[in-house]
Amino acid sequence: MKILIVEDEPKTGDYLKQGLTEAGFVTDLARDGWEGLELAKAGHYDLMVLDVMLPGINGWQVLEGVRRAGIDMPVLFLSARDQVEDRVKGLELGADDYLVKPFAFAELLARVRSLVRRGNSSMDSAVLKAADLELDLLRRRAMRAGHKIDLTAKEFALLELFMRRQGEVLPRSLIASQVWDMNFDSDTNVIDVAVRRLRVKIDEGFEPRLIHTVRGMGYVLETLIEDDAS
Repeated sequence: MKILIVEDEPKTGDYLKQGLTEAGFVTDLARDGWEGLELAKAGHYDLMVLDVMLPGINGWQVLEGVRRAGIDMPVLFLSARDQVEDRVKGLELGADDYLVKPFAFAELLARVRSLVRRGNSSMDSAVLKAADLELDLLRRRAMRAGHKIDLTAKEFALLELFMRRQGEVLPRSLIASQVWDMNFDSDTNVIDVAVRRLRVKIDEGFEPRLIHTVRGMGYVLETLIEDDAS
């Protein structure tokens, strides 16, 4: 699951990003309204956590722009504005929930999970499949041929990225930015090590192999091509 956080206060933004990432979500963080709106239009997110008071354009305007663009992802307003009229305005503009700062992260996480679940028309729509591999995004569970596979939060996010983009060769730079939120450094092997560990968990002892190396380009999750990895 992919979440967009639009929050200009550095500590709050970083706190949200770290907490939701550790909870297993892929997260992007925008620091102003314009950036948030552009990312929302281009990023294919499952949920947006949106502050009201933002530089550039405010949260109300971001939400209006998102809805005008025909994007119906769930939106959770997170704001220090605690007046009833503010909450009513947010909901009338098309928000799905409104949480007042300061907040308990456990409550925010529960609301996020509820909205993500509600945003899917059925439980099946939240299950990604490739051959006999299933990734349940809501229950945070991976199964292959009926066997449960234990994954770390990063491994889950990595596998979700692969399964959402089946058949597409993903360069290391894209994997680094989407899963680790970092620029790719050619001198580090963190991506290769992570993919190797994931491959052991989901491919070892199963047929067909799903994660393949495309030399000089990156990795792909695919059931029909020969693996040219060692």
